Amino acid sequence: MERFIELLRYLVKYKNNRIDQMMFYLSLFCICVVIIHIGYTTDAEVAAVTERTILVMFYSLFALTSLRTLATFFVERKLSISQISGLILIAYFMLIAVARLRPEAYFAKQEWVYLGIAILFLSELSRNSLFFDNFYFNPTILFVISFIALILLGTVLLMLPRTTIVTPLNFIDALFMATSAVCITGLSVTDISTNFSTFGQAVVMILIQVGGLGIMTFTGFFGYFFSGGFSYKNQLMFGEILGENKLNDVISTLLTIIFITLLFEFIGGVMIFSSLDTEQFDSLGDRIFFSAFHAISAFCNAGFSILPDGINNIGYRFNYAFQLCLSSLFILGGLGFGTVYNFYTFARHKIKGLVRRLILRKPHAHKPQVFTFNSRFVLLCNAIVVAVATIAYFLLERGSTLGDDSTIAGEWVTSFFMANSSRSAGFNSVDVNFVTAPTLIMIVLLMWIGSSPGSTGGGVKVTTVAVALLNIFSLARGKESIEIHKRRIAAESVNKAFAIILLSVLAIGVSFILLNFTDDEKPMKSLLFEVVSAYTTCGLSLGVTPSLSPLGKVIVISTMFVGRVGMLTLLVAFIKNTRNKSYIYPTEKILF
Repeated sequence: MERFIELLRYLVKYKNNRIDQMMFYLSLFCICVVIIHIGYTTDAEVAAVTERTILVMFYSLFALTSLRTLATFFVERKLSISQISGLILIAYFMLIAVARLRPEAYFAKQEWVYLGIAILFLSELSRNSLFFDNFYFNPTILFVISFIALILLGTVLLMLPRTTIVTPLNFIDALFMATSAVCITGLSVTDISTNFSTFGQAVVMILIQVGGLGIMTFTGFFGYFFSGGFSYKNQLMFGEILGENKLNDVISTLLTIIFITLLFEFIGGVMIFSSLDTEQFDSLGDRIFFSAFHAISAFCNAGFSILPDGINNIGYRFNYAFQLCLSSLFILGGLGFGTVYNFYTFARHKIKGLVRRLILRKPHAHKPQVFTFNSRFVLLCNAIVVAVATIAYFLLERGSTLGDDSTIAGEWVTSFFMANSSRSAGFNSVDVNFVTAPTLIMIVLLMWIGSSPGSTGGGVKVTTVAVALLNIFSLARGKESIEIHKRRIAAESVNKAFAIILLSVLAIGVSFILLNFTDDEKPMKSLLFEVVSAYTTCGLSLGVTPSLSPLGKVIVISTMFVGRVGMLTLLVAFIKNTRNKSYIYPTEKILF
C-alpha cells in the first residue's frame, strides 16, 4: 500500500505533464472517431463498429479521468479549482453511465456520450493550450492565428459527407460558410435550413459561439478551470487580448464574459422557446435546438437562421414576440461585454445600498463613477441610433414593405427589428430586395456604423462615428478638444476613430473594385451592398451570394475576415514598432 501511495505521489508530482499529454492525445483520438462517426460514416455496419468503439473510449476516459482527479486529491490533500471541475466532469460521466443502464432514459441517448467526450476534449485542449510559457507570441498575432485555425477546422467539418443533405460543399463553399460563421457574419452560399443536416447546423452553431466569444477567450475559460489557474505570462497575454490593464482583473473579466454570454443566451433561449408554436415542430428536441440555435446566433449577431427564408418565413413573419426576443438578444450582444457588465455592477451597487439602508439600517458608502463614462457614452450613442433608425424605417417603409403588417404595433415591431438588425445582426423579417431606395441607403449606412466596441457586432462602431462627428463640431466651434459629459476625449481616441473610418472605406473600396472584375455581370448596387455587409459582418444580402464566382467568394471571405479581426488590428499586428524613441521632432502645421 505504501509503495502504491509513493507511486501516486511520484506520478502527480513529476509526471503530471506527461499524464496530461497522454489524456490530450487520447481525447483527440476519441473526438476524431466521433466526428468520423457522425459526419462521415454512411455504411451501417461501419457505423455500428464506430459506435461501439466510441462507447469503449467513453468508459475508458471516464475511468482515466476519475483516476487522475482522485489521485491528485489524495496526494495534495486539498480541493483546487481543477479538481472541482474534474469532479463535475466525473459526475457527468457517472450520470450518463447510470442512465445507459435503462435504454429508454433521456440521458441514455448517444448524443450525451458525444457531448461528454467533446467536453473532455475541450478541457484537455485548454489545459494543453496554455503553452505560452514555452515561447512568446505577439498576442495580436495569436488572436489572428486562432481565428484562421478555427476557420480551417470549420471548413474540414463542413466538407464531411453527412454535413449536407442535398448538395455537398466544395472547399471554397465550405471555407465561405466557416468564415461566415466564425466571423459571425451570416452570409451564406447555401440554405442551411434545407441543405444542412442537424449535424451541419450544430457545427455552424458551435462555430458561431466560439467565433463570437473568440477562441482565445473560449480556451482560456476551459484552461483556467481545468488547469487550476493562469501563469503570469498567460495573464499578460489574455490581458492584452481582452483589453484589461489590471492583471488582477484578467481572470474575473474572462469569467464575466463567459458568464454574461451564457446567461443571456440561456434566458433568450427560454424566451424564444416560449414564443414558438408547438405545432410547427415534430418533437421537443427540435424545438429546444431551434431555440438554442437562434439564441446563440442572435446574441452573437451572426444572422444565421435554420428557417427557410429566414425570419421572413410565413410562419414567423408575424410572430412579433419571437422577433422581440431576437431583437433583445442582438441589441444586448451589440452593447459590448463591458457595458453589460457595468450594468450588473451598477445594479448590484444600488441593490446593496437599498439592503443596507432599509434592512440593515446602516449607512451605505457611495462609490464614485459606478456607471463609467464609456458605458454612458455607448448607451447614449446606441439610444440615438436605435431611435432615429426605427423612426426613419417606419416613415420610409410605411407605404411599402410595412403594408403586410395588419396593425400599427406590428409595423413598429417590424421597423424596430429591421432597423436594429441592419446594424450588425443580419436577420431580416422583410425581403431587402423590396425596400425603397432611401431605405436601402439607410441600411448600408447602419451596417457601416455597426454596434458598440467590445461586442459581438461589427461595423466601425457607433462610438467611432460619434467621436468623428463630435470632432467636426469641435473644430467648427474653434475648440482644440472634444468635451462631453464634463470629460475631454483623448487625442489618441480621435486619431484612432479617423484611422478606423479611413481604413474601412479603403477596405470596402478595394473589395468592391475587385468584385467588379470577378463578377462584372452582377449589378453594382448588389456588389456594393455585399461588400459592405461582409466587411461590417452584418450578413444581409440582395441575393447575389450563392451565384458569386469562386474568385468573388474568396474576395468576400477575405473581406469578412478583415472586417471581423479589424483592419487596424492587422496593421498593428504586423507593422507595430515597439522601440521607444528618446527624441521628439519639431512640430509643423499642415495646410488644409
